[in-house]
Amino acid sequence: MKKIALIGMPNSGKSTFFNSISGASARIANWSGVTVDIESVRTFIFGEIVELIDLPGIYSLHSGSDDEVVVHEFLKNNQINEIFFILNSTQIDRQIVLANELLNMGFNLRILCNMHDDAKKNGIQIHFEKLQNRLQVPIHPISAKFKEGYEFLSKKQELKKTKEKSKKFSESEIKNYVSFPKTLDTSTTEKLDKFFLHPYLGLPIFFITLFFLFQIIYGVAEPIQDFLGGVFDYFGDFLQSNLNPWLPNLLSSFIYDGIYLGITTVLTFVPVIIIFFLMMSFIENSGYLSRAAFVMDRMMEKMGLDGRSFVMILFGFGCNVPALMGTKIMRSKSIRYLSMLIIPFSLCSARLQVFLFFTAIFFEPRIGGLVLFLMYIISFLLILLTAIIFKKNQADNESVLIEMPAYQLPTLRQNILTATHEVKHFLTRASKFILGGVIVVWLLTNTYISPELSVADSIGKALNPIFDPIGINDKLIIALIFGFIAKEIVIGALAVIFSGNDSTLPDLLFNYITWQQAISFMIFTLIYTPCLSTIAVIKNQSKSKKLVLTSLIWSLLLAWIISFVSYQSLLILY
Repeated sequence: MKKIALIGMPNSGKSTFFNSISGASARIANWSGVTVDIESVRTFIFGEIVELIDLPGIYSLHSGSDDEVVVHEFLKNNQINEIFFILNSTQIDRQIVLANELLNMGFNLRILCNMHDDAKKNGIQIHFEKLQNRLQVPIHPISAKFKEGYEFLSKKQELKKTKEKSKKFSESEIKNYVSFPKTLDTSTTEKLDKFFLHPYLGLPIFFITLFFLFQIIYGVAEPIQDFLGGVFDYFGDFLQSNLNPWLPNLLSSFIYDGIYLGITTVLTFVPVIIIFFLMMSFIENSGYLSRAAFVMDRMMEKMGLDGRSFVMILFGFGCNVPALMGTKIMRSKSIRYLSMLIIPFSLCSARLQVFLFFTAIFFEPRIGGLVLFLMYIISFLLILLTAIIFKKNQADNESVLIEMPAYQLPTLRQNILTATHEVKHFLTRASKFILGGVIVVWLLTNTYISPELSVADSIGKALNPIFDPIGINDKLIIALIFGFIAKEIVIGALAVIFSGNDSTLPDLLFNYITWQQAISFMIFTLIYTPCLSTIAVIKNQSKSKKLVLTSLIWSLLLAWIISFVSYQSLLILY
């Protein structure tokens, strides 16, 4: 089977082209010499089935950045029949240089001049026939955004190998093949950049933009999640009522509490993931995300990160999982790894549910609001502390080049393709992990050492000496074990643990623990081990067991220390 590799600079539309070809059928491929995820899809091109491989966006093959090393190693270790080089037609004078590098290395090349429609709108005229003769390779004008100019893909074609290498372009020579307007129309971009990149207003504008973004994401997702929860509850009741008469209680419980709840736990993430990536795709493809990264880059650089890390941290306050998945936009491996360490400390919506529940029980509204604000302050401080401590271990000396693409309005089809693509990967990567974890928890609570002591109960009692100094007792420990699967399970776990009483759960908790214990429990829930889906994404995005272990150990250690200091201080002061 022939292999075709996609290569291009960042923001050239390479991923848009790949997604338009693959739809949601792309797979993660493991290739010789490559230690990161590379996507590929088998598709019909040139009258036959070929494997289309999407490589990371690069600016050069010789600068030594992480992504460029990956591409160089891939091309060196794998037999590629042809390269589709995708360039941004509005920046052809800069991007054609990389195409010339590939030609001089002897690769069979086909140049796809993407965003040809935008180039024409800006008055840029490319003389394709002259340029094709100069480079001696096929050149096709396309628009990946609108899926235009793809006719050549359905025709059987053969590349003619040239005996001589193409000579490099000089800076004036490109003008022989491309006509630029005397003054490129950038007035709209310049006006918008004066607003979005303002030295004083740029950051507040960014926060306001994100505020409305989160309102849209979770304002739309929450009703859908509630609806799904109702549907799952309905079918769960139906499943239980039909299983109980026919199956032993233990087997019925395994099917419902283990397998069924495991699957539905995964599915409840889907609305947030879909809407997140729809919004993320819109912002990224509109050209604003690069500008947001630019605004925050200087501040984040002091923490060993860059502006793109800051964007993902903020997205983590909605859900850590898609925020971690979004780290793939970072070109530096070290910054990606450091971002993966700090994102799990973002106060996600799942933890927020726990905090809202506890603050409503133990504090009046005015004080409860301050306690909730304190949780967010602690979250930001932990992100800062972790970045500073691990900065040396993940040091990065690579200069970050942030491309400023033109503003544009992404199409709905383009956004839907991106969202569908990412949701499929999320389900593939996380579902088995979460399902397995839920089954383990079920086994812990349904395997008895004695008639009244389950394995989960014995674990709670065994861990009591560790957790007693921070005010977390046996029953709360068991809830935290459930929270390791997904933080949304914590409240449900407490309801099960305290079931069999006439009083409501809020009344039972209020009489069972003190407000100091409640604060310690919230702090520990905020910091301790990320949920299984988060761990799964860290593992799959980084391919590093060391990073996963570091995240687990560091979060547990930090959670205990800060909970201890907080709880003991509150006992002394109050």
